[in-house]
Amino acid sequence: MNVLVDVPPSLRRLCGGETNLLARPGSVADIVVELSRRFHGLGDRLCDPHGTLRGSVLVLVNDEDIRFLDCQRTAVVPGDRLSFVPAFAGG
Repeated sequence: MNVLVDVPPSLRRLCGGETNLLARPGSVADIVVELSRRFHGLGDRLCDPHGTLRGSVLVLVNDEDIRFLDCQRTAVVPGDRLSFVPAFAGG
């Protein structure tokens, strides 16, 4: 069984227009690496040059913010849902 990854509208063009993707279970970091290999340019949008998730991207596992879990080391198991939510600024 795989992990379901929600793709926000701002990243869909990099993922062939898909709204959801399937990925292998692992840590959040493992899944980001997998998706970055599959979809050119996605890694640059999600991570800085050192491979750390950008602060402008909120990452949720089953609607829980990974900053309150184990950050990029958070385990994502079969059946979980991983979501990338770009931060918006303004006011």
